Amino acid sequence: MSEPTPAGASNHPPKHFVLDTNVLLHNPGALFAFDNNLVVIPFTVIEELDNFKKNSDDIGRHARQVIRHLDGLRIKGKLSEGVQWNGHGGQIQVDMNEYEPPPHLGDDTPDNRIITVAHQHQKEGHQTVFISKDINARIKSDTLGITTQDFEAQKVNADRLYRGYCELNVSQEIIDQLYQDKRVDIEALAPFLKAEPDPSNVPDHVQPDDPQIHPNEYVLMRNSVDGSHTGLGRRSHDGDHLVPVKNKKMVFGIIARNVQQTMAFDLLLDDEIKLVTLLGTAGTGKTLLALAAALHKTINEQVYERVLVARPIMPMGRDIGFLPGDVDEKLSVWMQPIFDNVSYLLSTRGGQSGTPDSKTVEQRLGALRDTGKLVLEPLTYIRGRSIPNQFLIVDEAQNLTPHEVKTIASRVGEGTKLVLTGDIAQIDNPYLDSSSNGLSYMVEQLKGHRIIGHVMLAKSERSALASLIVEHL
Repeated sequence: MSEPTPAGASNHPPKHFVLDTNVLLHNPGALFAFDNNLVVIPFTVIEELDNFKKNSDDIGRHARQVIRHLDGLRIKGKLSEGVQWNGHGGQIQVDMNEYEPPPHLGDDTPDNRIITVAHQHQKEGHQTVFISKDINARIKSDTLGITTQDFEAQKVNADRLYRGYCELNVSQEIIDQLYQDKRVDIEALAPFLKAEPDPSNVPDHVQPDDPQIHPNEYVLMRNSVDGSHTGLGRRSHDGDHLVPVKNKKMVFGIIARNVQQTMAFDLLLDDEIKLVTLLGTAGTGKTLLALAAALHKTINEQVYERVLVARPIMPMGRDIGFLPGDVDEKLSVWMQPIFDNVSYLLSTRGGQSGTPDSKTVEQRLGALRDTGKLVLEPLTYIRGRSIPNQFLIVDEAQNLTPHEVKTIASRVGEGTKLVLTGDIAQIDNPYLDSSSNGLSYMVEQLKGHRIIGHVMLAKSERSALASLIVEHL
């Protein structure tokens, strides 16, 4: 009598998942992401991990973490023969063998040796899948007839990414009720969600048979008879109703120029919202809006002790290499976009206090930094810290992995507001794309929580030229 199949196990032969080095450097937990199958680690991957383990960045930390995982498995058995890590057949094996490379893969490079291992396992009759975040490696292995995939865990559908708002055609009475009664029950919108005739106006997470509007999601309502009659509401984070949004006041000298910027300011200025994510193409105002709200809340309202701005050190194009000077001088190159935005806020808006101010932009900026009200740091220094009572902005967050975003968000202390901004169409990290970056992942995973808000900015407001370039190039 055969033993019952353990929960989660399968009667089918296990697949052989051959992992590329970059998968483990991206997410050390990838070792244990394939359930009851065999995970094959080519020996070349072990050698590459050894080279990366000395790095002091996240890549080095991930390499060391993978090595520790493997060392823990080594105690349970021989890695070269395969070690079971769960209770239903999942195994991890280090392939020590040297195989003859397939035709057209003659160059003795680490990538080709790893692909050769996948090719050999398939040649031996195993159902083999090569997992890599290197597009070129995936192309080569696929050309050889090997089933090839990106690492799909922690990926989202970028084409159907949560926008933070939806657009509905409603009756005039609904819009009038929103502003007269200062609320509209969510149930009153259900018929309009189901009857929405234009799919492009329905948010991707709303299905005709299951209408849903998340807490802190905005609803842009248009009169179904008179399209110029509109209303904007946000679902309250603690109830089942919409509240009207009217945010035309000036915030540190600037005012929202379109409806998405109005939504963004509404979230940024709400102290009950602890995490805000802003996505948008170049010129949509992500960083400027976040900085204006941060300075307003810190300097004018004194809700937070200081503004902390951090950016990943990720160059666009070829890196220029060593930068001379001390830490502040080196950092100024990477933080120049932040300086540009803060200078704009300070240069065209006066002293912000209602009294004459004869100081130059440089003097005002210097005063903010000298008093500790504005602090600029690379993300390299954020690990291990606790950050309470601050307005924390992480710019260019699309260049971060899901693990890095989690690390940053876990640094947030009591009383701190975290804002992440980025453009998922402009990613400089070679192993991330619009679906696998940490910013997209956070947007999808955290939507609907009452202290979370998100807006996808759509219209470039930088200049007429910038708008034209974004639209046509």
